Amino acid sequence: MSRSAHPAGPRHADVLPEGHYSAPPADLNVLDKKVWSETVTRDETGTLTVGGIPATRIAEEFGTPVYVMDETDFRARARAWRTAFGPDADVFYAGKAFLSRAVVRWLHEEGLNLDVCSGGELATALSAGMPADRIALHGNNKSPREIRRAIEAGVGRIVLDSFQEIVRVAHIARELGTRQKVQIRITVGVEAHTHEFIATAHEDQKFGIPLAGGQAAEAVRRALQLDSLELIGVHSHIGSQIFDMSGFEVAARRVVGLLKSIRDEHGVELPEIDLGGGLGIAYTSDDDPREPHEIAKALNEIVTRECEAARLRTPRISVEPGRAIVGPTAFTLYEVGTLKPLEGLRTYVSVDGGMSDNIRTALYDAEYSVSLVSRTSDAEPMLCRVVGKHCESGDIVVRDAFLPADLAPGDLLGVPATGAYCRSMASNYNHVPRPPVVAVRDGEARLIVRRETEEDLLRLDVG
Repeated sequence: MSRSAHPAGPRHADVLPEGHYSAPPADLNVLDKKVWSETVTRDETGTLTVGGIPATRIAEEFGTPVYVMDETDFRARARAWRTAFGPDADVFYAGKAFLSRAVVRWLHEEGLNLDVCSGGELATALSAGMPADRIALHGNNKSPREIRRAIEAGVGRIVLDSFQEIVRVAHIARELGTRQKVQIRITVGVEAHTHEFIATAHEDQKFGIPLAGGQAAEAVRRALQLDSLELIGVHSHIGSQIFDMSGFEVAARRVVGLLKSIRDEHGVELPEIDLGGGLGIAYTSDDDPREPHEIAKALNEIVTRECEAARLRTPRISVEPGRAIVGPTAFTLYEVGTLKPLEGLRTYVSVDGGMSDNIRTALYDAEYSVSLVSRTSDAEPMLCRVVGKHCESGDIVVRDAFLPADLAPGDLLGVPATGAYCRSMASNYNHVPRPPVVAVRDGEARLIVRRETEEDLLRLDVG
């Protein structure tokens, strides 16, 4: 059988693909602040510390693997986004990146709103005290039960994703005797330069109502005719892990063009525009993300310019950063189990986690950094592939990395920038319990999501 025709897909057949690594860094002990959270440093023993706590202590107290979240960094990033956009815009944290009740409370305290896309995320938000009017409900196939619960709770907006959903939300709102604020998600035909699975504004995909062919205009017409809906704006999201603002410029131009046609046809100027999220973060030293104030300035200038050209009042802007806030705030701490040198190729370093706690490398070919964090080393660098413990050749955490040649079982490795999507997309593959999430701040560490146990797994198995 051809390697490219492997039944599990090309990533599984290509066990030893050509590497895309660069030369090893000058000093393997340096922790690049671009990819690590704000309070991460090394202490006098060479051990990585975060929030004033050594990684070795975290491992001893909570075990490995473990997601370690820098609360100080999270709050600082949330404030930076809130400050950058100011009081005349709305910042909705995208809960799908990572959500827990502790995170909901942090968001509430820092003045951010919250975007949820399932009944479970909504339940988490409400249980942690997020005011319902600061919650937006997304999703391409919201169930009647989810919609009813959201409207009963009083969510601030529901983003409509299809013609069926316009009718569904209107019907439930009418039954409940209320007028629900809604936005319509449109696909603007902009294909962001990102992975196919996370590009969300080209026309051949599941999200939104296409701008092409007059479909978005028809959706607006229908929504405006329904008394139980209050159409407050349109929503556009062009993808994820995006560094280039040009896609947002094209999207904004097309969205504003729709707003102009709505005014001309219906005599209504919609007051809001949501440009989504998707701004990239640094997973490696080569990534160069923009700061929130740069993003805010660019988006405001784009929307203002397009509205002035269309002779429209500038609408209130909403954005939805998720990864950009939580992604850099956490790292995953692993323990090395075995090392397998392959002469002339690389050394395989197996850790006690893997694709069940970080599926992104296997799913998206995502790139990560990794460092030895339980000590420093003067040993020569060796080319490594950090892999997990799962029965799968595609179980890769970091595809190509340089680690010290004296690396040994029992050493601790840290993979930074794992705050977004790793815990959210975690699984029980091979019946491996999911890791805990530990928040650290000012010399204190506390559990915010506990580790799953084998008893948890067996409790669900009623057979």
